[in-house]
Amino acid sequence: MKRLTGGNVVKVVLAFLFWLFVSFLVLVIGIFAKRKNVIIEGAIYAAAFVSAFAVPSSSPIFGIAAFAGVGSMVASAIRSYFLRDLWLPRRGTVIPVQERVRPVVANPSPQYQTPAVIRNPQAPDERSAALTWVSSQAKQNKHRLPNGAYVTILETCQLLDSVIDAENRQPSGDARFEYELDAVSKEYLPSVLQGFLAIPPNMVENTQPNGRTPNDEFVEQLQLLFRQAETLHSTRHSQTSTDLTSTGNFLRERFGHHQQGGFDFGIK
Repeated sequence: MKRLTGGNVVKVVLAFLFWLFVSFLVLVIGIFAKRKNVIIEGAIYAAAFVSAFAVPSSSPIFGIAAFAGVGSMVASAIRSYFLRDLWLPRRGTVIPVQERVRPVVANPSPQYQTPAVIRNPQAPDERSAALTWVSSQAKQNKHRLPNGAYVTILETCQLLDSVIDAENRQPSGDARFEYELDAVSKEYLPSVLQGFLAIPPNMVENTQPNGRTPNDEFVEQLQLLFRQAETLHSTRHSQTSTDLTSTGNFLRERFGHHQQGGFDFGIK
């Protein structure tokens, strides 16, 4: 009884009054619901009905045409019942246009999927959470990593942690720098580690078409990320030193002239 509303009753009555044109009902539903696939389906039923109606009774294919016309009516009536949510909504249900036309979003590739714990861009500590995940995974799978890879991962995490701490204490305000820090901490480093761990241990020494093994690729990518972490660390802390010098210059200019006779703070 949830569908028993005044508007739905009017729609059903009209459908019965114009039952002869039921082949067009699915087309009308699709147009009002703005569903492309429903419109195409309804157009097929409508075209079959019109084509059957256009065949003269003296034609040898009149019987086939009549069967096709009746079949389109029956098919349209059945489909309109299954599509009742689009034209006979339940009481209190509002179907917004954006819900009727939902864009189809392709599923992301699972090969290099960043862990869910660091997916939320709103979380203030997501960079640290990402590095915590990387360190934990590296420690748990230390026996699977190539020689030196575990140390490289820890050193990279330490450098990035230092930069993140500095950003948390005093944001640099540099959008490009923050983008690079986010990319290395939350995407590249976790993805590289996760991608390597997804390879079966017995295949990490198999030579690929490019002549390199997964171990070789993994070690090289870790080195690239380590160097990028060093660059971020150097850039951020040199900026911190510059900011401190600027503050010192300001203080010397503002208060330095009081040093000869003591700081009286303007009190006479």
